[in-house]
Amino acid sequence: MRIVFAVCGSFCNHANALKVLKGLIAEGHDITPVFSETVYNTDTRFGTKENFILNVETLCEKKVIHTIKDAEEILTPQKYDLLIICPCTGNTLSKTANGITDTAVTMTAKIFFRNRTPVLIGLATNDALGMTLRNIGTMSVRKNVYFVPLAQDNCIKKPDSLVCDFAKISECAEAAVKGIQIQPVIE
Repeated sequence: MRIVFAVCGSFCNHANALKVLKGLIAEGHDITPVFSETVYNTDTRFGTKENFILNVETLCEKKVIHTIKDAEEILTPQKYDLLIICPCTGNTLSKTANGITDTAVTMTAKIFFRNRTPVLIGLATNDALGMTLRNIGTMSVRKNVYFVPLAQDNCIKKPDSLVCDFAKISECAEAAVKGIQIQPVIE
Protein backbone atom coordinates (compact mmCIF):
# COMPACT_ATOMS: atom_id res chain seq x y z
CA MET A 1 0.00 0.00 0.00
CA ARG A 2 0.94 3.63 -0.42
CA ILE A 3 0.59 5.09 3.07
CA VAL A 4 1.06 8.56 4.47
CA PHE A 5 2.27 8.25 8.07
CA ALA A 6 1.66 11.42 10.07
CA VAL A 7 3.23 12.00 13.48
CA CYS A 8 1.93 14.43 16.13
CA GLY A 9 3.20 15.36 19.59
CA SER A 10 2.73 12.72 22.30
CA PHE A 11 6.51 12.56 22.34
CA CYS A 12 6.55 9.72 24.88
CA ASN A 13 5.01 7.53 22.15
CA HIS A 14 7.43 8.36 19.34
CA ALA A 15 9.49 5.23 20.01
CA ASN A 16 6.30 3.18 19.57
CA ALA A 17 5.47 5.03 16.37
CA LEU A 18 8.98 4.34 15.06
CA LYS A 19 8.51 0.59 15.70
CA VAL A 20 5.21 0.71 13.82
CA LEU A 21 6.85 2.52 10.94
CA LYS A 22 9.64 -0.08 10.76
CA GLY A 23 7.05 -2.86 10.72
CA LEU A 24 5.02 -1.27 7.94
CA ILE A 25 8.14 -0.81 5.83
CA ALA A 26 9.20 -4.41 6.49
CA GLU A 27 5.77 -5.48 5.20
CA GLY A 28 6.58 -3.72 1.93
CA HIS A 29 4.44 -0.58 2.25
CA ASP A 30 5.56 2.65 0.58
CA ILE A 31 5.52 5.28 3.33
CA THR A 32 5.48 9.06 2.98
CA PRO A 33 6.19 10.73 6.35
CA VAL A 34 4.47 13.88 7.64
CA PHE A 35 5.28 15.62 10.94
CA SER A 36 3.41 18.35 12.72
CA GLU A 37 5.46 21.50 12.94
CA THR A 38 5.81 20.93 16.69
CA VAL A 39 7.32 17.48 16.20
CA TYR A 40 9.63 18.73 13.46
CA ASN A 41 10.93 21.63 15.58
CA THR A 42 11.04 20.31 19.15
CA ASP A 43 13.68 18.54 21.21
CA THR A 44 12.32 16.74 24.29
CA ARG A 45 13.53 14.49 27.08
CA PHE A 46 12.56 11.62 24.76
CA GLY A 47 15.07 12.63 22.08
CA THR A 48 16.24 15.27 19.67
CA LYS A 49 14.30 16.42 16.65
CA GLU A 50 17.36 15.83 14.45
CA ASN A 51 17.65 12.19 15.50
CA PHE A 52 13.94 11.49 15.03
CA ILE A 53 13.84 13.19 11.63
CA LEU A 54 16.97 11.32 10.50
CA ASN A 55 15.56 7.96 11.65
CA VAL A 56 12.25 8.48 9.84
CA GLU A 57 13.79 9.87 6.64
CA THR A 58 16.30 7.01 6.52
CA LEU A 59 13.59 4.39 7.02
CA CYS A 60 11.17 5.91 4.50
CA GLU A 61 13.86 7.05 2.05
CA LYS A 62 11.90 10.30 1.74
CA LYS A 63 12.07 13.75 3.29
CA VAL A 64 9.58 14.47 6.05
CA ILE A 65 6.77 16.80 4.97
CA HIS A 66 6.40 19.34 7.77
CA THR A 67 4.59 22.41 6.45
CA ILE A 68 1.02 23.06 5.35
CA LYS A 69 2.29 24.31 1.99
CA ASP A 70 4.33 21.18 1.31
CA ALA A 71 1.52 18.88 2.45
CA GLU A 72 -0.88 20.56 0.03
CA GLU A 73 1.55 20.70 -2.89
CA ILE A 74 3.13 17.24 -2.52
CA LEU A 75 0.21 15.11 -1.33
CA THR A 76 -2.77 16.54 -3.24
CA PRO A 77 -1.82 15.41 -6.75
CA GLN A 78 -0.86 11.89 -5.66
CA LYS A 79 -2.96 8.80 -4.94
CA TYR A 80 -2.57 7.08 -1.59
CA ASP A 81 -4.36 4.13 -0.03
CA LEU A 82 -4.36 5.26 3.59
CA LEU A 83 -3.40 7.98 6.06
CA ILE A 84 -2.21 6.80 9.47
CA ILE A 85 -1.95 9.47 12.18
CA CYS A 86 0.24 7.91 14.87
CA PRO A 87 0.42 9.11 17.51
CA CYS A 88 -2.56 11.40 17.12
CA THR A 89 -2.86 13.89 19.96
CA GLY A 90 -6.15 15.08 21.42
CA ASN A 91 -5.30 18.49 19.97
CA THR A 92 -5.00 17.16 16.41
CA LEU A 93 -8.11 15.01 16.79
CA SER A 94 -10.04 18.06 18.02
CA LYS A 95 -8.86 20.15 15.10
CA THR A 96 -9.75 17.52 12.50
CA ALA A 97 -13.15 16.94 14.12
CA ASN A 98 -13.87 20.66 13.85
CA GLY A 99 -12.42 21.31 10.38
CA ILE A 100 -9.39 23.28 11.56
CA THR A 101 -6.44 23.10 9.18
CA ASP A 102 -3.43 24.78 10.76
CA THR A 103 -0.66 22.15 10.72
CA ALA A 104 0.89 19.84 8.15
CA VAL A 105 -0.95 16.91 9.77
CA THR A 106 -4.39 18.58 9.77
CA MET A 107 -3.85 19.65 6.14
CA THR A 108 -2.95 16.05 5.29
CA ALA A 109 -6.14 14.84 6.99
CA LYS A 110 -8.17 17.41 5.04
CA ILE A 111 -6.69 16.11 1.77
CA PHE A 112 -7.65 12.54 2.67
CA PHE A 113 -11.17 13.53 3.78
CA ARG A 114 -11.65 15.48 0.56
CA ASN A 115 -10.57 12.46 -1.50
CA ARG A 116 -12.64 10.06 0.66
CA THR A 117 -9.52 8.01 1.38
CA PRO A 118 -9.36 6.07 4.68
CA VAL A 119 -7.81 7.71 7.73
CA LEU A 120 -6.59 5.51 10.60
CA ILE A 121 -6.17 7.28 13.94
CA GLY A 122 -3.73 5.95 16.53
CA LEU A 123 -4.82 8.18 19.39
CA ALA A 124 -2.63 8.86 22.43
CA THR A 125 -3.92 11.54 24.77
CA ASN A 126 -4.20 12.23 28.48
CA ASP A 127 -7.70 13.71 28.10
CA ALA A 128 -9.45 11.12 25.90
CA LEU A 129 -12.12 10.43 28.51
CA GLY A 130 -12.39 14.14 29.30
CA MET A 131 -12.53 17.04 26.84
CA THR A 132 -11.45 14.93 23.87
CA LEU A 133 -14.25 12.37 24.27
CA ARG A 134 -16.76 14.36 22.23
CA ASN A 135 -14.25 14.62 19.38
CA ILE A 136 -13.71 10.85 19.47
CA GLY A 137 -17.49 10.54 19.08
CA THR A 138 -17.57 13.06 16.24
CA MET A 139 -14.80 11.29 14.34
CA SER A 140 -16.08 7.77 15.02
CA VAL A 141 -19.24 8.40 12.98
CA ARG A 142 -17.41 10.08 10.12
CA LYS A 143 -17.06 8.08 6.91
CA ASN A 144 -13.63 6.66 6.15
CA VAL A 145 -12.30 7.29 9.68
CA TYR A 146 -11.07 4.34 11.74
CA PHE A 147 -9.52 4.08 15.18
CA VAL A 148 -6.80 1.79 16.42
CA PRO A 149 -8.26 0.14 19.58
CA LEU A 150 -7.66 2.19 22.72
CA ALA A 151 -7.09 1.36 26.37
CA GLN A 152 -6.30 3.24 29.55
CA ASP A 153 -2.56 3.36 30.10
CA ASN A 154 -2.63 4.37 33.78
CA CYS A 155 -6.15 4.48 35.20
CA ILE A 156 -4.98 5.57 38.67
CA LYS A 157 -2.64 8.47 37.89
CA LYS A 158 -4.19 9.44 34.53
CA PRO A 159 -7.86 8.35 34.66
CA ASP A 160 -8.83 10.22 31.45
CA SER A 161 -5.90 8.93 29.39
CA LEU A 162 -6.25 6.49 26.48
CA VAL A 163 -3.49 5.17 24.24
CA CYS A 164 -3.89 3.11 21.09
CA ASP A 165 -2.61 -0.45 20.86
CA PHE A 166 0.43 0.17 18.65
CA ALA A 167 0.79 -3.58 18.00
CA LYS A 168 -2.56 -3.56 16.15
CA ILE A 169 -1.82 -0.76 13.69
CA SER A 170 -0.83 -3.01 10.79
CA GLU A 171 -3.96 -5.14 11.25
CA CYS A 172 -6.09 -1.99 11.53
CA ALA A 173 -4.51 -0.53 8.39
CA GLU A 174 -5.45 -3.63 6.38
CA ALA A 175 -8.99 -3.48 7.76
CA ALA A 176 -9.41 0.28 7.19
CA VAL A 177 -8.70 0.05 3.46
CA LYS A 178 -11.48 -2.57 3.34
CA GLY A 179 -13.85 -0.28 5.24
CA ILE A 180 -13.73 -2.27 8.49
CA GLN A 181 -13.34 -0.92 12.03
CA ILE A 182 -11.50 -3.37 14.31
CA GLN A 183 -13.53 -3.96 17.49
CA PRO A 184 -13.68 -3.21 20.33
CA VAL A 185 -12.59 0.38 19.84
CA ILE A 186 -12.14 0.95 23.57
CA GLU A 187 -10.84 -2.09 25.42
